[in-house]
Amino acid sequence: MDYNRAQEIVDSPSQIDVSYNGVAIWIDKIHEDRKTATIHLRHSLEERSEVSISELKVQ
Repeated sequence: MDYNRAQEIVDSPSQIDVSYNGVAIWIDKIHEDRKTATIHLRHSLEERSEVSISELKVQ
């Protein structure tokens, strides 16, 4: 995924299914300067990670 698509997903009022390494996630925040995103698993609000935007996939 690229930065612009990730930002569209974050800004979208609709739910868009996104995965990281085959696991469903939510994108919490986009970091344009680092080309990364802060994400969390759909079933775990407490466990957050910062990953490369390029590793995110729309399901």
